Amino acid sequence: MPTFAYVAKGRDGSMKKGTLAVQNRKVLQETLKKRGLTVDTKSITEKGKGLKNLTGRKVKAKELLIFTRQLATMINSGLPLLQCLDILAEQTEDQTFAGIIDKIGSNVEGGETLSDALREYKRAFPELYVSMVRAGEASGELDNVLIQLADYLEASEDLKRRVRGAMVYPVVSLFIIMLISSGLILFVVPQFQKIFEEMGATLPAPTMLLITISETLRSWKALVVVGAVIAGVMGLKVYNETESGNYNIDRFKLKMPVFGMLLRKVAVSRFTRTLSTLIRSGVPILQALEIVESTAGSAVFGKVIRDAAEAVRNGETLAEPLGRSGEFPPMVTRMISVGEKTGALETMLEKIADFYDSEVEALVDNLTSMLEPILLVVMGIVVGGIIIGLFMPIMNLSTIVN
Repeated sequence: MPTFAYVAKGRDGSMKKGTLAVQNRKVLQETLKKRGLTVDTKSITEKGKGLKNLTGRKVKAKELLIFTRQLATMINSGLPLLQCLDILAEQTEDQTFAGIIDKIGSNVEGGETLSDALREYKRAFPELYVSMVRAGEASGELDNVLIQLADYLEASEDLKRRVRGAMVYPVVSLFIIMLISSGLILFVVPQFQKIFEEMGATLPAPTMLLITISETLRSWKALVVVGAVIAGVMGLKVYNETESGNYNIDRFKLKMPVFGMLLRKVAVSRFTRTLSTLIRSGVPILQALEIVESTAGSAVFGKVIRDAAEAVRNGETLAEPLGRSGEFPPMVTRMISVGEKTGALETMLEKIADFYDSEVEALVDNLTSMLEPILLVVMGIVVGGIIIGLFMPIMNLSTIVN
């Protein structure tokens, strides 16, 4: 029998904490009511083996997408919610996620709404997900909202996959360049250095530079350099965890050539698609902006959205503060303004998101095609430069002998 922790209010208004072993949450509420205690369902948490691991576990995007799509299909087919959750818990391959679904089903059976049951597993179901489910429950359109949510998750994951895919080639190429260069400098250059010392030849500047780099990397000075680099990275990480540091680093990223443009397009696409999905699901605009702020993925855009929410609260349109920020392109703010005036804001936001998704895809393709020859040239210059530097003394000596 599971044990539940709770916070309840007594008849005298005092708050009391405790634990109780009962069949489910509904029985817990009835038992406490008989004792003269009123308990808030949100304060009830189940204590037990493995629960902490479940609540703290983040679900993969693919698993969440499949769960959402299947749940929407079953609810649309007329199956009761509890039966849907039981089926999903049985057929989900990931046992940890299956355990989460099973717990959610138990909580719903105990009297909770689906949105309240999902809220307990914040790492698995983000605030955006819970808010949309709550809006679907309130409107009686849970199946349609889940379909919209699945479409949103699919589009978001597809965008991330394209951006990650574009980064694989340059990262792998740079790693190979560093690996080959390090191998030549650390193992090949010392062998040539011995030959040059035996020859007693005067070495040209490129060869001397290679030998100096090799000796430095093989001495204690290399540890100092590595330590300085690690300290710099750690310092930057600590700075990034501060509010001002995170903002300044994000600002720097957005100003970077090409890469900054890509980040800005991704941020605009994420903002418009998320806001469109929330509004279409029936979430109020101010609550939707709060959720979008938490999912912005950028401190700079998060601040702009926060300021925009405050402006909307004070009676302004959404387009006005976004335009003043200077972070959104004029085309975006004008389309949002038209959407607000015509009462079709969610449709206009979706069109903007589709446009910027295609822009991101085109930019990623261009970057990939542009980086391939550049990295090949860099690899040729680095490796070729090392080889030429090693063979220059030998070539000079051959010329003298001839």
